[in-house]
Amino acid sequence: MIKLRQVRRIWNPGTPKTLTAIDDLSLDVAPGEFVVLLGPSGCGKSSLLYMVAGLETPTEGALECDSMPIAGPGADRGMIFQEASLYPWLTIADNVSFGLKLQGVLPDKRRRIAQELLHKVGLADAADKRPDELSGGMRQRAALARALAMRPKVLLMDEPFAALDIQTRAKMQGHLIEVWRASSASVLLVTHSIEEALALADRIVVFTARPGRIKEIVPVDLPRPRSPRDPRLIELQQRVADLLADEVDCAFLEQEAAV
Repeated sequence: MIKLRQVRRIWNPGTPKTLTAIDDLSLDVAPGEFVVLLGPSGCGKSSLLYMVAGLETPTEGALECDSMPIAGPGADRGMIFQEASLYPWLTIADNVSFGLKLQGVLPDKRRRIAQELLHKVGLADAADKRPDELSGGMRQRAALARALAMRPKVLLMDEPFAALDIQTRAKMQGHLIEVWRASSASVLLVTHSIEEALALADRIVVFTARPGRIKEIVPVDLPRPRSPRDPRLIELQQRVADLLADEVDCAFLEQEAAV
């Protein structure tokens, strides 16, 4: 569903502030696959996600979605940010159906689709509320419903649960797995959390420190839901932690040198 070939992203090329964020990165994401991007701060994970979303362009390389070149944003790719970014003046149902309105979908159909999706994410009773009446976790569920309303082939998520408390984060991960299974979309999710990556991913793509390259791809071939006490999961957690340790050290040294 997603194909990346020798992608490179350089910031401020040709200036003293030239910075290579991503270098020679190739990756395939299969239809319906859940892939997590994991790495130290500044390694280009979010930049890669934004390029797949069509919000940024690569300096070099090729990106495709469903065999078509990515030349900009599209309804085939839904994006969820760290903040829910809902329109505060709209009801939750109107937020969820906003993209459908832009597409000219009739009001009755928009309302029906919004209600169905809000039911799936556990917000059936919140359709007529405003975003400021909901908790952070509920707003992120509404953002998930909004992205799914467009029936994207790919769901892109940039640390969507980072601002939530531990309990809410765990519940949101459960909601995400349920909704993802029902949607059949491919998912590309960025996180800094090894535990979150192991709870969600079919595969974990471990990045090097900047410039971001793929250090290793770790399959997580375990049934869901996954218990953190599962010896197999604990073994995978240690393996991923070992892969990241040197990269995190490199990222810290680079940040200190830049100060």
